[in-house]
Amino acid sequence: MAKPILQVENLRTTLDTPEGKLRAVDGISLSLHPGETLALLGESGCGKSMTALSIMGLIPKPAGYFAGGQVRLEDTDLITLPEIAMRKIRGRRLGMVFQEPMSALNPVLSVGEQIGEVLSLHLGLKGADAHKRGIALLHEVGMPDPERRWQEYPHQLSGGLKQRVVIAIALAGEPDVLIADEPTTALDVTIQAQILELLARLQRERGMAMLLITHDLAVVRQVADRVAVMYAGRIVEQASREQLFSQPRHPYTRKLFLSVPGRDKRHGELSVIQGSVPALTGKLPACRFVDRCSFAWDACRQTEPGWHTTDGAGVLCHLYDGSYPEHPVPSGFPIADATNKSEEPAATSESILQAENIAVHFPIQKGVLKRTVGHVYAVDGVSLQLKAGRTLAVVGESGCGKTTLGRAVAQLQKPTAGSVQFNGEEMTQLSGGQLRRARRHLQMIFQDPFSSMDPRMMVGDIIEEGMIAQGIGGKPAQRRERVAQLLEQVGIPKSAMLRYPHEFSGGQRQRICIARALALEPQVIICDEPTSALDVSVQAQVLNLLRRLQNELGLSYLFITHNMAVVAYLAHEVAVMYLGRVVEQGSAEEILNNPKHPYTQALLSATPEISQEDQREVIRLEGDLPSPSNPPAGCHFHPRCPHVMDKCKEGFPETREFSATHRAKCFLY
Repeated sequence: MAKPILQVENLRTTLDTPEGKLRAVDGISLSLHPGETLALLGESGCGKSMTALSIMGLIPKPAGYFAGGQVRLEDTDLITLPEIAMRKIRGRRLGMVFQEPMSALNPVLSVGEQIGEVLSLHLGLKGADAHKRGIALLHEVGMPDPERRWQEYPHQLSGGLKQRVVIAIALAGEPDVLIADEPTTALDVTIQAQILELLARLQRERGMAMLLITHDLAVVRQVADRVAVMYAGRIVEQASREQLFSQPRHPYTRKLFLSVPGRDKRHGELSVIQGSVPALTGKLPACRFVDRCSFAWDACRQTEPGWHTTDGAGVLCHLYDGSYPEHPVPSGFPIADATNKSEEPAATSESILQAENIAVHFPIQKGVLKRTVGHVYAVDGVSLQLKAGRTLAVVGESGCGKTTLGRAVAQLQKPTAGSVQFNGEEMTQLSGGQLRRARRHLQMIFQDPFSSMDPRMMVGDIIEEGMIAQGIGGKPAQRRERVAQLLEQVGIPKSAMLRYPHEFSGGQRQRICIARALALEPQVIICDEPTSALDVSVQAQVLNLLRRLQNELGLSYLFITHNMAVVAYLAHEVAVMYLGRVVEQGSAEEILNNPKHPYTQALLSATPEISQEDQREVIRLEGDLPSPSNPPAGCHFHPRCPHVMDKCKEGFPETREFSATHRAKCFLY
């Protein structure tokens, strides 16, 4: 095998914190060869991003520092280089795609200026030469209309387009190694597929090595050559992609696999990893996974496990030591974790929530007199029905109107037209106290739990606030007792009542938001991307909680998401939205197994699967989602449709019914 282009040996990075020294990266070793993709996999807080920042020499100063080890780029030890020398390597030989594109881009510089900086610094290109090369880079990363985007600013771009700009900047210096830190987190599946395909193509063309940091097992399955699993600052398993996915060895890796939702786990609870990643300050147990492991014994707390290699795959675990014959390696995969099979709620014909021809049009106003010169057709004639005790998933790309539809149903956004009936009562005609009382039974869980809570209020007050506003719950002492019960119901200790939102993890904050929604004893909860960007283990906890609450309390969910694996696990019915309109509806089984609309087919094909046998051939959609202020004539999907016909450009198709529950709007049928 060729010599590694990047070699990390016993790297240790420490951060000084008020709680003491935090060992963010604690003795990891890995290698990366030219043209190879190594995936660094693990939960948030395991040290993945800090590993990337350490390799790039970007650890926060003065609190962060290298405690030991080597990072060698061919024959150069990067740790010993002075900063002025590292600047010549960073961006030139080492490129990095940061996790959050908006925060990685300078909001006051245009796209062209930011790409031009790299071209000027590392390749010496200026003026017309830099412009020509920059436009070629934007074209290379699949940017539509690169000449126009060159002049635009980050806030004018969608999430997918911003991510393409970040990739273009990272590639501008023609690096030998690209570090991609969660490059597809929270992106739509279609955009994710485009980004992953783009990175793979550029890697092939340039012979570039790539370190891919992610917590998404399906993405790892799709693009990685080798995988390193990281936990609590250490690498606990390394293997080829085939070895890891056919027989994961470390108990932590196995639990990650079992946490992934899917249709095969639909009738049972997902396996969860109890507890959380330990704080990397102070004294740690010999095995850092011991408190969450199903196979731990005394030696795991007393003796540090060694590294054991078989057939090129390595694992850091006592199970493979051979010195403990009384603790044999668990056989088979997946491991037989006990999962409680839950009964599906009986199907019902009773509709608890019904929307008819809902439209939300935002006026575009210009000039001093604020004249209306057009409209943004965010939601444009949507009808749907939610049955009691069931989950209706609304899926589609960002910008298709899913969140606006949810807010219109809850009357947080007044519809331009249409009807919303909840328990037979017309919601659009209510206002003031009437609407407030109706909303008690129709609650919403927002996409970002942190921004939906007042950071100045303690958790107990946040949950109690709705009860006070609705005048329910009895006396203050009774309300506080109810808050404590709600927190325990969602798996949060009642002591959390006296803490603030910033003191919790993302998964815990989402549980608190669920408790707040439950406080008013609602019948319907609108869930807007409640698991977006969560680790698979935390996502499993939230999904289990939602399923259990539905079975126990008979709740109905309007579940807004772009994660098709979550849809397969949780949803009973599915509505597919595109550019403000529903293009296909049906039961989850009908939509997942027999999609009719080309857009639905493209969404499902773009969803990466853990099992190679389940992976569909990706249907590549040309271009990006059109602007809702100027939707295409005819069928809105026709500019991107692989089956477009002349009549698709002339009028919107009528509804075609395939069963009593399955229908789509498409001229193909």
